[in-house]
Amino acid sequence: MSEPLKSLIVTGGSRGIGAAVARMAAQRGYAVTFSYVGNAEAAEATVKAITEAGGQAQAVRGDVAREEDVLALFDAAEARFGRAAGLVNNAGIVGPYGRLDEAPAEGIRRMLDINVLGAILCAREAVKRMSTRHGGAGGSIVNLGSIAAVLGAPNEYVAYAASKGAVDSMTVGLSRELARDGIRVNCVRPGLIDTDIQLIPGVGSRLDNPALTPPMGRPGTADEVAESVLWLLSDAASYVTGAILNVSGGR
Repeated sequence: MSEPLKSLIVTGGSRGIGAAVARMAAQRGYAVTFSYVGNAEAAEATVKAITEAGGQAQAVRGDVAREEDVLALFDAAEARFGRAAGLVNNAGIVGPYGRLDEAPAEGIRRMLDINVLGAILCAREAVKRMSTRHGGAGGSIVNLGSIAAVLGAPNEYVAYAASKGAVDSMTVGLSRELARDGIRVNCVRPGLIDTDIQLIPGVGSRLDNPALTPPMGRPGTADEVAESVLWLLSDAASYVTGAILNVSGGR
């Protein structure tokens, strides 16, 4: 008799890195629940790709910046697949593009609500359900940061870079807070990755900017990031917590 699948929650799993993580996780023995905000067609396509490959997945519409949506996401995962064994904090947006002194406050606020508040709310809920302190069986949290936290993203995304610096700090602090509660907390920092997020309306693709070319000479793929996330989730990384792993081609 085969072992039951581990329940995994992925935020922002309909496209890009989130979808790659969801598909790869399903291939490797997880039952995946992922959130999405507006693109139901993309979410359905990700679920279809997973189920047609023999995996199990469900998509739950919700905004990670809304506490009630976060609770509903975790409840949906538990109702169908059992208590979560892992969380991938992937949902994020880049916010206004350009210099900080030209950025509208509402765009900055929305970006911070998703990237920082959303990640914290999801991590908090994961701890309540996974921590041995709360009667859980333990688990793993992987946060998606960005190499922008180190580089600062001047003239493009300074506020976004700051939000990902917050993700780094949360990773370190939470990993130490939960080290004896059965939960490992780590972070993957992607660099220039070939996804839709690189296309700037009215500007073009950041992939075409030679100033951003990584030392390896090419952008990364969503699957390359997903491989790192799945390793950190797995028992192969059983003694790894508080780590921040650059997946950036040397940037």
